[in-house]
Amino acid sequence: MAEQAIEPQATPEAQAAIEPRATSAQIGVRFAIVAFLIALDLWSKSAVFEWLQSRPPPEGMAYDTHGHHRYPIFGEWFGFMLSWNPGMAWGFDKLPTWLLVGGRCGAVAFLAWLVARSSPARRAMTAALVLILSGAAGNLYDNLFMEPRRQGARFGEVRDFLDVYFTGFNWHFPTFNVADACITVGAVFLIGASFLAPKAHADAQRR
Repeated sequence: MAEQAIEPQATPEAQAAIEPRATSAQIGVRFAIVAFLIALDLWSKSAVFEWLQSRPPPEGMAYDTHGHHRYPIFGEWFGFMLSWNPGMAWGFDKLPTWLLVGGRCGAVAFLAWLVARSSPARRAMTAALVLILSGAAGNLYDNLFMEPRRQGARFGEVRDFLDVYFTGFNWHFPTFNVADACITVGAVFLIGASFLAPKAHADAQRR
């Protein structure tokens, strides 16, 4: 019986070599989108914080039935809340602030490199990286350029204002901002792209 020929598996370097590289124009468009999302995040933070702080009670914020100091938009389900987060999402603020900010700086630099290097063939992956980079940079801006509110703090706190409360489950989602939303949606895209990559690679080998 003749032995069946086994095709050698392509190495990651060989696979990357057959994928098209992004042109300068494509990279420019990606970073233009990043700049737009960062600007949207910073504008929304400044606009909402200024608007809420200029509205005294009873037109402004008030405590709801659950003790949350917020401005209702859609009943108790969705509203605005002024929050300054010195740490990470979900209350993970036990790590030293300098370590968190340093990690964000490294993450932004690495993500920018990935955005520039991502192949146009990987659209979902590229979209995910653009979103995550935008969110990370937006929050990093608050750390580096906002005046610290706590005595002795070296970095500013991240401004959060979007507040969601699931009354049916009696569960309060951590207050977030546009940057956090970009990171979350980007993470979903990234997970989806990781499942689509093997299929796309198999299709490319059949051609």
